[in-house]
Amino acid sequence: MLTTAFALVLHILGATIWVGGMFAAYVCLRPAAGALDGPARLTLWRNFFAKFFPWVWVSIIALLASGYWMLVTSFGGFAHAPFYVDLMQTLGLLMVVLFLALFHGPWLKFKRAVDAKDFATAGPQLNRIRQVIMVNMPLGLLVVVIGGTGRYWGM
Repeated sequence: MLTTAFALVLHILGATIWVGGMFAAYVCLRPAAGALDGPARLTLWRNFFAKFFPWVWVSIIALLASGYWMLVTSFGGFAHAPFYVDLMQTLGLLMVVLFLALFHGPWLKFKRAVDAKDFATAGPQLNRIRQVIMVNMPLGLLVVVIGGTGRYWGM
C-alpha cells in the first residue's frame, strides 16, 4: 500500500510539473513576454525552456515508471485496466511523442539559433514550439481530469 501511495505521489507530481509548466508558459509568460523586443523575448524563452525541459524529462520518467508500476500492481496488468486508464495512457503517450518531436526538432534548432544570435531563424522555431505546447497543454489538462475522475465513471 505504501509503494502504491509513493507511485501515486510521483505520478501526481510529474503531471503537475509538466502540465503546470506548459500552462504557465502559454497562458502567463507568453503574453507577458510580448512586451519585450525580439532578441530579449527569444533569449527569455531560450532560458525558460532550458530550465523547464529537464523537468519535463524527469516528469516523463516519473509518469511512465509510476504509471506502469501502478498498472501492473494495482490493476493487474494491461488486460484488467479500466477504460479511463487506457485513455489516460494513450493520451499521455501521445504527449510524450509530441514532446520528443518538439525537443529533438524545433527546440534544438531554436537553442542553436538564439545562441548564435540568428534571431530570424529562431522566431519560426519558437512558433513551432508554441504550436506543440498549444496541443500538448489541453491534452495534459484532459489527462489530469481523466486521472482525477475516471474511477468514478462507472465503466
